[in-house]
Amino acid sequence: MKKRGFEVITKYKEANITIPARKTKASAGYDLEAAETVVIPAKSSKVVPTGLKAYMLEDEYLAIHIRSSLAFKQGIRLLNSVGVVDADYYNNPDNEGHIMMGLYNFGDKDVELVKGTRIAQGIFSKYLTIDDEDVVTAERTGGFGSTGV
Repeated sequence: MKKRGFEVITKYKEANITIPARKTKASAGYDLEAAETVVIPAKSSKVVPTGLKAYMLEDEYLAIHIRSSLAFKQGIRLLNSVGVVDADYYNNPDNEGHIMMGLYNFGDKDVELVKGTRIAQGIFSKYLTIDDEDVVTAERTGGFGSTGV
């Protein structure tokens, strides 16, 4: 049986990507790093690749939260506040389940995120569904935005 965890996507296999790890025994999140150096211009946004995908059970998701040090010290925020990576995003046909983060620079200066900079934390969580939900049979057919606009 496949186990919950992170894997490097094919495109980054030779890029020396760090598999996320918790830093202390009480840490909830796994630190996600930038897979390449990216400059986020002042008052602008940029997509930052991690080079990773995450496998999880069907009733789980991976919540992505900006690291507080990046937010407070650099003025960087996630474009969508909290990212949600669904279980069926793993190995999707569009991008192999590549976890990428849209970041916005609220500051007045460009911010360079050097490859290996810890930018976010991923926290695996279970979710609930409503009791009388109709059976959902649709399956993911792609990556970002594949389930609608």
